[in-house]
Amino acid sequence: MKSCSGGNAVVIGGGYIGMECAASLVINKINVTMVFPEAHCMARLFTPKIASYYEEYYKSKGVKFVKGTVLSSFDVDSNGKVVAVNLRDGNRLPTDMVVVGIGIRPNTSLFEGQLTLEKGGIKVNGRLQSSNSSVYAVGDVATFPLKLLGETRRLEHVDSARKSAKHAVAAIMEPDKTDKFDYLPFFYSRVFTLSWQFYGDNVGEVVHYGNFSGATFGAYWVNKGQLVGSFLEGGTKEEYEAIAKATQLQPVVEDLAELERQGLGFALAVSQKPLPSTPVDGKTVPGLVLGKSLYPLHATAGVILAASIAAFAYWYGRRRRRW
Repeated sequence: MKSCSGGNAVVIGGGYIGMECAASLVINKINVTMVFPEAHCMARLFTPKIASYYEEYYKSKGVKFVKGTVLSSFDVDSNGKVVAVNLRDGNRLPTDMVVVGIGIRPNTSLFEGQLTLEKGGIKVNGRLQSSNSSVYAVGDVATFPLKLLGETRRLEHVDSARKSAKHAVAAIMEPDKTDKFDYLPFFYSRVFTLSWQFYGDNVGEVVHYGNFSGATFGAYWVNKGQLVGSFLEGGTKEEYEAIAKATQLQPVVEDLAELERQGLGFALAVSQKPLPSTPVDGKTVPGLVLGKSLYPLHATAGVILAASIAAFAYWYGRRRRRW
């Protein structure tokens, strides 16, 4: 980066590595072009609306986007230095450096035929033990039970890597005192002056909220009537903690329009007090149900009550004057 200051960089990939590297390159006064095959950045997590916000922000910083195509080959000079990137769509991008961040494939080939593999990783139990109880697996390579979602997952993020490693050490050192790994999926990123956090799972119907032309906005994911995922950009520490707790509790949501209206306030309300548990379809879920707003009904009742009190006061006053 120091040798290319003021030059051009091509970033291949529009995920975590691509987005974070592009921001760092721009901060170091390098012109950046991002290339990825998807329709928008962070396609595995972001909705088109969320992605549009970040892409417009990056464009305001001078980043160019080339979507819907992939790297075909490099052009190099006599010293073997890359001088251009050739794309499958026929475009040629002159460049001084290239960052390729196109994802990972866990390297499990060493364990084939020795350990049970599942979903591209090493299958482990709640103590992060593999099918060979003396072998533990953590981080991106481990496929572990997610109690919150009732299935096994393999997650690729630093938070999961750190916490699964810590849990595995505890399970080894103090097996009798260590419960099963109970992890809330958590992803985050900080680029430029932006900072977002996501908890849970991005499946089901999505509800956006907040001001997408401002600094704070977010989204909820509702699957089978329950909140399963929450995203927030530009939140405070307390607000991020609130969406995490709300996602962990998985409250029932019946009215998506009301959820959109309440926005971040919904998570803040859910997180402020412990919720009683109510069995629903054989599954224990928090006892908060977000249905249609009762405000109109409450307002009508209030008006009727106030009118009744006023009428009684008027009648009572006239009788006292007669007495």
